[in-house]
Amino acid sequence: MQRIEGKTVAETVLATLKQEIAALSAQGRTPGLAVVLVGEDPASQVYVGSKVKACAELGMYSQKWALPAETTQDELIELIRQLNADDRVHGILVQSPPPAHIDEEAVVRAIDPRKDVDGFHPENVAKLVLEDETGFVPCTPLGCMELLKAAGICTQGAHAVVIGRSMIVGKPMANLLLSRKANATVTIAHSRTKDLPAVCRTADILIAAVGRPEMVTADYVKEGAVVIDVGINRIEDPTRPRGYRIVGDVDFESVAPKCKAITPVPGGVGPMTIAMLMSNTVKACKQLAAQ
Repeated sequence: MQRIEGKTVAETVLATLKQEIAALSAQGRTPGLAVVLVGEDPASQVYVGSKVKACAELGMYSQKWALPAETTQDELIELIRQLNADDRVHGILVQSPPPAHIDEEAVVRAIDPRKDVDGFHPENVAKLVLEDETGFVPCTPLGCMELLKAAGICTQGAHAVVIGRSMIVGKPMANLLLSRKANATVTIAHSRTKDLPAVCRTADILIAAVGRPEMVTADYVKEGAVVIDVGINRIEDPTRPRGYRIVGDVDFESVAPKCKAITPVPGGVGPMTIAMLMSNTVKACKQLAAQ
């Protein structure tokens, strides 16, 4: 069983990016990322902090906007307009989820699609489906593809099952696997799928992105399958110093012995998400400079 270490792959990606960023900076073009956080959600604060830290380590320019929870929709969209017009900023990310009174879809649509490094704007969603490589792909599924590539997993002709149909992971993941680059045969499964374990057992490559702790057990996986666990779930564990532990959507202990390869949680897909965000920002910098 091959354990696919996302941390190692992410470090390789970031090392390459650091060289690219240094070369761009020497030409007077330093890639810049603006991260906007509305409210004080503790998990979101951690995510935003890690993104700003990654920018600093790579030599990128960054802006962090921490707005109060009572910030209005109009105020947030006005800030996005300012960032759209800021030549120092090549990527704009509004941390999800925003407070309940903010219309997240309207916020995404307000971002210049050329700076939408999260890949959620309708224009970038369309470009993914059309296989137009000038678009931006959501960072987590893009990271999953990098992990498969780094682990030497052949997707050509493989049957891939994606559990989950979100716009953040499930749907873009399916499109990437279905593309002419990957050439997988893809099944999208979800909560209404009949006999979900049986469907999953047909997978050569199983992508779990459902947000339910350790839902995927050995009964879901055939011998020799490749399993990519996108889930990051916190469950109570009084034996741990912090009183909890982080687990994926896959029950690693029961599933791993059946696998050809599997990602752990933590340390699998998670580190790749930030690496791909940095990669998308560098791409945006290059494309904006060429326009």
